[in-house]
Amino acid sequence: MLARSAVSLLRPASSAACRHAAPLSTSAPRCEIRKLARLRVVDNSQIGKEAMAEGRPPRVIHVYNKRAVATVGDKVLMAIRGQKRKGLLVGCVKTQHPMSMIPKFDTNNVVLIDDAGTPLGTRIHVPIPNVIRERLQRMSHKKSGDFTKILSLATRFV
Repeated sequence: MLARSAVSLLRPASSAACRHAAPLSTSAPRCEIRKLARLRVVDNSQIGKEAMAEGRPPRVIHVYNKRAVATVGDKVLMAIRGQKRKGLLVGCVKTQHPMSMIPKFDTNNVVLIDDAGTPLGTRIHVPIPNVIRERLQRMSHKKSGDFTKILSLATRFV
C-alpha cells in the first residue's frame, strides 16, 4: 500500500488524466502492401484518373504471391470504382532493404494492367525504381504477361 502511494507521488499530475490511454506504438513502418491498403494510380488510364479525382483511391483485395504481402514489382488485385482490376506496384512509402537500393516514395504507387500484363494507360507520371527493370524482365514470359511494356512507358528511372 505504501509503495503504491509513493509511485503515485512520483508520477506527474498530467499522466493521471491519460492513465487509460493506449500505449504509443514505436515499431518502424514496413514497406509492404497488404489487403485493404490504399494505393495511388500513377498512369493516365481513364478509370485511374476518375478514381483519383473522386478521392476514392483503389484498395488491394489480393496479392499475387505466396506471402500475401506485396513489395515493389509485385502484382496485386484491386477494387477500383466497383470493378476488379490488376495492377503492378511500382513504389512503396518506406525503403525496402538497405542493400536493395530501392528509393523511398511519398505514396504507394501502382500501374493498372489487364489480364495479359499490358498497361491500361499510355504514360506513367512518376519515376520508377531502377532495380525494377531486372525484376520485371525476369517476370516477363507468356504465362504471366509482358511487363517490358511498362518499362517502355516510364519516362524516368531513379
